[in-house]
Amino acid sequence: MPDTQDRAQRLAALHKALHTRILVLDGAMGTMIQRHKLDEAGYRGSRFAAHPKDVKGNNDLLILSQPDIILDIHRAYLEAGADILETNTFSSTTIAQADYGMESLVYELNFEGAKLARQACDEYTAKTPDKPRFVAGSIGPTNRTASISPDVNDPAFRNVTFDELVKAFRQQVEGLVAGGADLLLAETIIDTLNAKAAMFAIDEFFDESGLRLPVMISGTITDQSGRILSGQTPEAFWNSLRHVKPLSIGLNCALGAAQLRPYVAELSRVADVLVSAYPNAGLPNEFGEYDELPHATAAHIGAWAKDGLVNIVGGCCGTTPDHIKAICESVTGIAPRKPPQLPTSMRLSGLEPFQLAS
Repeated sequence: MPDTQDRAQRLAALHKALHTRILVLDGAMGTMIQRHKLDEAGYRGSRFAAHPKDVKGNNDLLILSQPDIILDIHRAYLEAGADILETNTFSSTTIAQADYGMESLVYELNFEGAKLARQACDEYTAKTPDKPRFVAGSIGPTNRTASISPDVNDPAFRNVTFDELVKAFRQQVEGLVAGGADLLLAETIIDTLNAKAAMFAIDEFFDESGLRLPVMISGTITDQSGRILSGQTPEAFWNSLRHVKPLSIGLNCALGAAQLRPYVAELSRVADVLVSAYPNAGLPNEFGEYDELPHATAAHIGAWAKDGLVNIVGGCCGTTPDHIKAICESVTGIAPRKPPQLPTSMRLSGLEPFQLAS
């Protein structure tokens, strides 16, 4: 376990920074990995040369098979100006790694993934002590949904249980924290019940370890209906998770900045915590690629900042160090959003929010 005094100092620096400026997350890991054009052998490396299943596409595995590639990507984003690095552990759960027959590697993936990001952040903090860098342990939603049936002919069917999700997320959290993560980021949430399982696992770990870290929560509006895949609006999503008292609530992925703005604005209006947002580089073209140039993405995000909507920004699919550099420039010198002081009220949620009038 990393030195608790060092971690406490970093957390104090994180909270100080959040009060003084808008912080910037890194950009897409997958986009940068694709530039290396790795084949099956490239993903395997020497250690996994004899693994019985195909592993090409398992980006998290590169933490172990190609750590220098991941470390260089981390450094590129820090060089571009990012304050917060996400670990390359989006799919590092037993549930997601089952596709590759690599469930046994999950703790190691998270531990080593956090160590790589920690190494890069410590290098750049040493270079610029007045601009400390922080590690966010990335917790993806898994490739299963707890509240949606994968079988259109059997709406009641589920291919994962809440308890199975909790167990998987708990193992991931243990590895991320031991490897040196400063905060935990549950991201790209398409099913609120999955997110609740992640929060339960995190709280369980906090209670048993006696350690508490900041938690970021980021949902995904899957299309211009303005809802996450399991059906909730942004406000209902927030009402479902506000009891966790996260450091931030926000949105990422699926949409470009132009399409995401109204939903970021909605969260900014109703959330009494920090708001994060890291959109894709526009919408994908007919080949599934992202064409939005850095200055265009940054112009949208800069406008969010000027309108007082955000505290933490960054990039998701299709974004690169050039996008992050432009985003950093677009928010420099702009004061961070001040969370509203909301009256005490009963706030409930189904697919829609409900507030009991006082």
